[in-house]
Amino acid sequence: MARAVTLLLGVHAHQPAGNFREVVDDAHARCYRPFLHILHRYPDFRFAIHVSGWLLGELQQRFPKDVALLGEMVARGQVELFGGGDTEPVLAAIPARDRRGQLDALSERLHSVLGARPEGAWLTERVWEATVVPELADAGIGFVTVDDYHFLCAGRTMDELSGYFSTEDNDRRLDLFPISEALRYRIPFAPASEAIAYLESLAGADGDEPAAVYFDDIEKFGIWPETHRWVYEERWLEQFIEGVLASPVLSTGHYGDYRRRHATRGVVYLPTTSYIEMNEWTLPPQAAQVYSGLVEQERAAGRYDQARPFVRGGIWRNFFSRYPESNWMHKRMLSLSRRLDALPSGQAPARLRELLYLAQANDAYWHGLFGGLYLPHLRRGVYNALVELERALDLLQPRVSPWRDDLDLDGRDEVFLHNHAVQVVVRDDEDAAVLEFDAYALAHNFGDTLTRRTEHYNRKLTSGEQDHSAESGIASPHDRVSFRHQINPQDLLPDPRPRRLFLDTWHPTCGENGPAGGALAPEYRQAARDQLQWQAATAGGSIEKSYRLDGEALVVSWRFLGLGAGEFETRVDLALPSCDGFLGRVQVDGTILGGFGSPLTLPSTTGLTLDDGVLGGTLSLDSSRPVAVTAAPHFTVSQSEAGFEKIMQAFSLQLRVALSAPEESLELTLRPRPTP
Repeated sequence: MARAVTLLLGVHAHQPAGNFREVVDDAHARCYRPFLHILHRYPDFRFAIHVSGWLLGELQQRFPKDVALLGEMVARGQVELFGGGDTEPVLAAIPARDRRGQLDALSERLHSVLGARPEGAWLTERVWEATVVPELADAGIGFVTVDDYHFLCAGRTMDELSGYFSTEDNDRRLDLFPISEALRYRIPFAPASEAIAYLESLAGADGDEPAAVYFDDIEKFGIWPETHRWVYEERWLEQFIEGVLASPVLSTGHYGDYRRRHATRGVVYLPTTSYIEMNEWTLPPQAAQVYSGLVEQERAAGRYDQARPFVRGGIWRNFFSRYPESNWMHKRMLSLSRRLDALPSGQAPARLRELLYLAQANDAYWHGLFGGLYLPHLRRGVYNALVELERALDLLQPRVSPWRDDLDLDGRDEVFLHNHAVQVVVRDDEDAAVLEFDAYALAHNFGDTLTRRTEHYNRKLTSGEQDHSAESGIASPHDRVSFRHQINPQDLLPDPRPRRLFLDTWHPTCGENGPAGGALAPEYRQAARDQLQWQAATAGGSIEKSYRLDGEALVVSWRFLGLGAGEFETRVDLALPSCDGFLGRVQVDGTILGGFGSPLTLPSTTGLTLDDGVLGGTLSLDSSRPVAVTAAPHFTVSQSEAGFEKIMQAFSLQLRVALSAPEESLELTLRPRPTP
């Protein structure tokens, strides 16, 4: 029997830029190295691979022999390289000018390191918007892979999806290969024999040569739970390769070769979407609950296969509206992209473009099955790049200070105050609290925290759902419920107010507690070049609040007029890279009191120092009068492929001072410094 099915198998290898070294080492040992070495033994098994730029650079530097092995496989025609954005951005979420630059950067890197330029490209998280077509085509990319689900949403049927289709936008053509969901859930989770039997069942009529399209994360071949044992120790990968090569109806091929041998199946216009799981993750909890209910309703009625393209969830960009922290990073990135693009030709060093591209890496901007936005080190990587880039741009083209704008499009202005050493961004809303506090010498944003909120998957923690096991093979992480940490009910309580710096509350001795700057509606007043002021009225009095910069320090002052007896409290949520690790220390007068991961109570103090070994610096807090301090780590709960986990997001300081005189004041100074 003639070979009738061409298996187009592709794998996508990626690590977030700046990921922990031990994570990359583990991924290399458990997945990248064994995968490449096994495939190298089977030169007739052709496949495609996409490696994101930062990861390729890390592998080249630290594991050059394995990169050379991959280059050998490219040279002998076994491996087809796929391009994409160099730092793995969601192309649809960055400006067109940066899409082209990102695509060209990875193509140049692939040619330099592995000796070939890509014809096809991997779309990050398979996020499809038609607006990406022109930049892909102009960068020399002829085809991409998206899910078969994308085609079903356009009204195509599964029977039609055995080749590739063509689309266009702004007079540019791009070809589209539909990734098989059935293969994604079989490879490598089903026994090799079952996966091969499914592939053979796709054999077409005489003369036809359907393509079986698979392109998914290489991390499923060794890093996801149970997969290293299954894929390598129990020889799943070798059994699969040998079974495909021995099959009378299967052959392996490259996407580009298949495209040259076969005509397009026709024109198609896909809606804005991603893979089906993403469409649920992007929805707010209540909407996600409704979506899940509709899915279960259709499953129970036996209609889901027909209805699922039309019972559709959200789109990837919803993460910006779901998470203000993600939206703020994204809009800050866009504003700096505009500033960089506005520089005269030839004035910007190449390093500035590199920093912008690092800030566009997708990983910190969203959250689904993986930690993403919930992982502080990923957000920190974005802010490190943004802060360093902004400082460099200020040296080339200084900004006005202060300046205000509704940068994140939420209907409230943000006010920026900066000098050569620090920057503070205050949202002009009912809290008048600090949204961002940057130390340029440390390239760090101390305001990079995360508010605890309800997530759709929290129901799994309270409903007693158990692990779902596959009938044969191993369970996909999409189907499992497991725990990395003990989760208590209080760990799931959403924050009543956002996590920021200098979030104020006034507790009068008589009467109910009321937030100073909440219902009091503070009014913004600009007092001087280096100072911002707000004023809030209270029953019988007022509170004046100001922010000013003093060299490398941020000074926050309050003046209390006619409040009567009571207690004033301000909360300072600080992003400290050491989190609950051993390199974070709280010191008072040179005495170490504990780490950031432990509760702390100081009845009275006028200053403390936070020493962070990961940051490579300190943050001192000094008070103009004795204050009581209560501090504790702030945790959130999120899901990941390894199970539900608690992650420290901030070291939260509650500072309190008793007031009794008709007129009193308080001044707090934050001074960040690199470690000598």
